[in-house]
Amino acid sequence: MYVERASRLSGAVVWTNSPSRPGAGRVLPDGCMDLLWNDGRLMVAGPDTRAYVTEGASSSWAGLRFFPGQAPGFLGVPAHELRDRRVDLAELWSLTLVRRLTARVNAADDPASGLEEVVLERAAEAGRPDALLRQVVDALDAGRPVAATADELGIGARQLHRRSLAAFGYGPKTLARVLRLQRALALARAGVPFAETAARTGYADQAHLARDVRELVGLPLGELLGGR
Repeated sequence: MYVERASRLSGAVVWTNSPSRPGAGRVLPDGCMDLLWNDGRLMVAGPDTRAYVTEGASSSWAGLRFFPGQAPGFLGVPAHELRDRRVDLAELWSLTLVRRLTARVNAADDPASGLEEVVLERAAEAGRPDALLRQVVDALDAGRPVAATADELGIGARQLHRRSLAAFGYGPKTLARVLRLQRALALARAGVPFAETAARTGYADQAHLARDVRELVGLPLGELLGGR
């Protein structure tokens, strides 16, 4: 069962997942990065450009999902270096530090709360994230074109692309596409007809929505939503 709640870290989400049966799962691209706990070890999930398929025996997971653009400052690593990857935290930070943090998370009442405490402490040391990055996310999530977003923020298209690679793991066009997918899926899951969902989220038509879902998720829209 998947459960999430708002974190005390602004914009972040704390979640747990205990699959009820083994088999493949599908993590959809959302523009975010996660600090993960699984079977007593700490990992990082980089930004995905396509759905990440999980396999193997079921096990318990906990995570803290950062707001888009927030994790690179916390981790000290540009997002594009982790694009479409899952890596041990020890690949990014010193083994001594990771062992200490892992022991703290494992000793907590629950791993999710332990993760949150570690992140809150380390985030205070990392400083505040770039405010412009949140403006980029807000503009693109509202459906603003990339060129218009750059103009409104007073930065050139090349600078926006460069800063997006470091912050989000890919360029602003890809981020806009991922955020549009998430808006569309939220409407469709709420029961909005697919044609209306496409129109309200900026797709040319329902066929355009269907193609984008298949390319980004690897499944037809109806199958993804359980037969709707």
